Amino acid sequence: MNTAEDQGESLRMIRDSAAGIAPRTGDFRRIRALRFTEPGFDRAVFREMCQMGWTGLMVPEDSGGSGLGMRAFCALAEELGASLVPEPLIGAAMAARVMPADRLTDVLAGDRIVLPAWQEKPHSIDVAPGGTVVRNGKVTGKKLFVAMAAGADAFLVTAAAGTLALVERDAPGVHLELTQTQDGGNAGTLTLDNAPAECFAGDASEALEGAILATSAYLLGVMDRVFGITLEYLKTREQFGRKIGSFQALQHRSADLKIQLSLTRAVVEAAAATYDTATDPAVRKAAVSRAKARASDAASVVTRGCIQLHGGIGYTDAADPGLFLRKMMVLAPSLGSSALHRARFREIAPESDED
Repeated sequence: MNTAEDQGESLRMIRDSAAGIAPRTGDFRRIRALRFTEPGFDRAVFREMCQMGWTGLMVPEDSGGSGLGMRAFCALAEELGASLVPEPLIGAAMAARVMPADRLTDVLAGDRIVLPAWQEKPHSIDVAPGGTVVRNGKVTGKKLFVAMAAGADAFLVTAAAGTLALVERDAPGVHLELTQTQDGGNAGTLTLDNAPAECFAGDASEALEGAILATSAYLLGVMDRVFGITLEYLKTREQFGRKIGSFQALQHRSADLKIQLSLTRAVVEAAAATYDTATDPAVRKAAVSRAKARASDAASVVTRGCIQLHGGIGYTDAADPGLFLRKMMVLAPSLGSSALHRARFREIAPESDED
């Protein structure tokens, strides 16, 4: 059994490995260059991530992954969020968790990008669809909000009766409509009309919960980095002959944002620990919803607050805080808004206090 010290060392190693691709001290030239392009990310960088084992962090060792658990994956997701990494690692990791082991080799190596397509209705986190059906090895249905779909080689589609279908992007009967997102990425609407697929039994529900929690951790990284950038700005920007960080009103506002950040970190880390240790699925779901509701709301407060603390320059596209605001605007409602997750939390744990 891993001790707390062993667990801490594993998390430090994960964060250190992320620094090579997503350094917290790095600039955002790469991120800016990839905005509003297709596929919206760098396949070579994605392949490097996969070769470092990141896609397989939640995949069992006997299937070719490392099986390190949600705490490790959330630590990684936080670092990715701090650098606004656009590569679709969370989605790819979700798909990898439920794919057959004999189909994972090129996926875990990063040579093939498979992204999950599960959502059929807006404002839903239900992976038990009724509108997507499989007959004789062919899939018919429609999936919404497939994140970074422009870069997919194939889609892992959830279908009725506990069936998963692996559908090639260029297969007949597959139509992908792309929409640009606020942060410069893209989302796809996937329409399948009797599209040929490789079908197998499976349930993506647990993998979706992991993706929701990892997205919460990514939002935590977004908040942490933009707050750090803002503190540095307050220490250097002068007005009326003084550093603006010495103004009491701005100190109070910064303290409020720091509280939001600290609360979110506590909730996300607790949720990851619960996910790794709880045996009751309802307990895990309640923890996930609590984390996503907290992260979505707090990320909105912190990123908008940091824009305001930068003054007029914060509202320009050339200012880095705006990149964090745009990322928050995409991810806060993604995989369930705060309102949806608060409602699910109340349903699952009606006697618990919400944060």
